[in-house]
Amino acid sequence: MNHNKLTTVFVASTALLALLFSAGAAAETDWRRPWGVNLPEGVTSLSQVAYSMHMLTFWIVTVIGIGVFAGVFYSVWRFRKSQGAKPATWHHSTAVEIVWTAVPFLILLGIAIPATQAMIKMEDTGNYDMTIKVTGYQWMWEYEYLDEDIQFFSRLDRDSDRARQRNSDIRPRDVEHYLLNVDNPLVVPVNTKIRFLLTANDVIHSWWVPELGWKKDTIPGFINEAWADIQEPGTYRGQCAELCGRDHGFMPIVVVAKTQEDYEAWVAEQTEDSNGDVAVDEDDLSDMDMDDLMAVGEDVYGNQCMACHQAGGEGMGDMFPALVGSDKVLGDRDAYKSVLIDGISGTTMQSFANLSNQELAGVLTYVRNAWGNDEDGGDEFQPADVEAAR
Repeated sequence: MNHNKLTTVFVASTALLALLFSAGAAAETDWRRPWGVNLPEGVTSLSQVAYSMHMLTFWIVTVIGIGVFAGVFYSVWRFRKSQGAKPATWHHSTAVEIVWTAVPFLILLGIAIPATQAMIKMEDTGNYDMTIKVTGYQWMWEYEYLDEDIQFFSRLDRDSDRARQRNSDIRPRDVEHYLLNVDNPLVVPVNTKIRFLLTANDVIHSWWVPELGWKKDTIPGFINEAWADIQEPGTYRGQCAELCGRDHGFMPIVVVAKTQEDYEAWVAEQTEDSNGDVAVDEDDLSDMDMDDLMAVGEDVYGNQCMACHQAGGEGMGDMFPALVGSDKVLGDRDAYKSVLIDGISGTTMQSFANLSNQELAGVLTYVRNAWGNDEDGGDEFQPADVEAAR
């Protein structure tokens, strides 16, 4: 094959690949699917605006790229030395310089106007229908419905937490939505403008659900605002998008969008007991029986403590010490309570003062009695003990 044919094949192949890639990118709208190369279109008006802006810019860049490369390849093919081409003697053209300055300016202006309109829309949190406060913790989320008397924590689901542990007998592939599922999802109604107030309790986190079309940092001592109006019922998954510490990868987000009728039914259900037969009320300081304390404690331990101290309390080295036979667990009661309420400065042991008195009493009792720590059993802590220690 001679030089001319090789050049023609190269130019044609490059142009074909560019067209195929462009067509594929336009057709496939979710990069998480096999061979997906494009952004998800999302389920909110903001995500759809962002997607439209992305596609507008994409097609402008594609046309420019095809034009530039076609010009380059044509010039290489048409004015090659083997065909006797001679270099031009001119070196300046005012008209060309005006054109290649004015045209990009007009293109950028055409992109900037709708982009600015989209950014203004994204920042407009007015005329909202409901407000949800999102607080990031290491490593979970707290949701407060400011228009309802609803507040709860959302953590990595128990199956994922067990599967990710060292020497676990559960394979990650056997866990549905591994590391992307939680115990308590955020439930919201569709076709409702929801204002989100986002902050953090300890370090910087970032709340991100791709289908919503945005992500926002949650910063201690500062409140960011965002909004969403989910248009389709469904379950939408995301995760913390900021390196917030050792367990950063185990801080997922799940948003469940329901119809207004189903959402109202869910709100009504939240007044019922969320821990089976054991009610957890932060303001209730009455004594709990041992079975209730152990039930609440086991649940709190599984959600809060198991990731570091392991399912059987065996720990993981010096950084996450064993709780079985621990002097801190079995020693002075006041010092033991202080560890959970205040944390230990300079270590990975954080404060769990955000838990209710009943939850702290439960987990203190559970760890003190589990795994044979208390051979006689019955060494309990009551919510009033925790309140006094605070």
